[in-house]
Amino acid sequence: MNTEHLRRAIALAAEALESGNPPFGSLLAGPDGVLVEERNTTRTDNDISAHPELKVARWAAANLDAATAAKTTMYTSCEPCGMCAGALARSGIGQVVFALSAAQYSELTAFGGFPAVPGDGPHLFEEAKAPIEGYRP
Repeated sequence: MNTEHLRRAIALAAEALESGNPPFGSLLAGPDGVLVEERNTTRTDNDISAHPELKVARWAAANLDAATAAKTTMYTSCEPCGMCAGALARSGIGQVVFALSAAQYSELTAFGGFPAVPGDGPHLFEEAKAPIEGYRP
């Protein structure tokens, strides 16, 4: 764990807040140093997916081969949300190091989380399985 990288992620979170966005920042480091830095821009971009962790995951998936991505570490100011965690798992990034846990964030902000979206399914199994059969991720 590199405390300088983690402190930089926290500084990126402060920069995000200063620019009118939620206070989250992330960077991706490889064996030779920092590869990319991102800040939350959900408000200024009017994009609910503009989380820094998701932006880093997208960058890694687009710019790194699997072997290189596996040697990287994302440093982030707060534990990634479910959306970002899913993207990180698919990106091939080797490890995530975070400063605040989601529980600590919720405690500090009194944020109880987003309400769950009601679901209704599964339905039409026979029809839905047709495009999936034979697919290998």
